[in-house]
Amino acid sequence: MPVNVNPAIRFSRYAALLLGLAYGYRRNEYLKPIAAREKEAEAAQAKERAELEAIRKAEAAKIPLF
Repeated sequence: MPVNVNPAIRFSRYAALLLGLAYGYRRNEYLKPIAAREKEAEAAQAKERAELEAIRKAEAAKIPLF
């Protein structure tokens, strides 16, 4: 047997749901460009690390250990 819920409570629940969806969408749109810049910076750092590692390996191959 379903229970009748007060219409004000029902409206409040759906209003909160819709406001939460709107907030999440706006927050995602705000954070998306920031994440893209961070991803680009991380890619540039990874490229630099790879180049330094290649240089270190090349130098290590040239210098004998004994």
